[in-house]
Amino acid sequence: MQGNRREVLKAGGGAALYAALSAMGFFSSSPAFASGWTKEWFETKSIAESFKVMGAGAPAVSADVVITSPDIAENGAVVPVGVASKLAKTEFLAVMVEKNPNMLAGVFQLTPDAEADVSMRVKMGQSSDVYALVKANGKFYMAKKEIKVTLGGCGG
Repeated sequence: MQGNRREVLKAGGGAALYAALSAMGFFSSSPAFASGWTKEWFETKSIAESFKVMGAGAPAVSADVVITSPDIAENGAVVPVGVASKLAKTEFLAVMVEKNPNMLAGVFQLTPDAEADVSMRVKMGQSSDVYALVKANGKFYMAKKEIKVTLGGCGG
């Protein structure tokens, strides 16, 4: 009997928490969440086309945009990639993997006072160049890094 009572109390507590969060609007969708999403960004077939549809044109290469990742990734399913911008007023960061079917791996929109340093894990099917596109102070900048993906720990 006690085991059943505990299960009922656990389920009731979870339901109460869900009801409270729902009442606060925690689970409701908002158009603001999707306002920065642009379908064309995910349909591009080249890096130059990606830059163009994002409004960057031909961004300048900048030493103030740094990509941190291993030079050789032993597991292409989870490749850690970080992007940091030392440029003042960085408002936008995008990470793109050139040889992926969908090049755009991540987009980050930042507030003016945020520290422009993000990290994520991307999936890479093969060795490829990884690009970071940064918009700071109304201008676009980029960085590029080659990451080699090995199969079974063998280089190549």
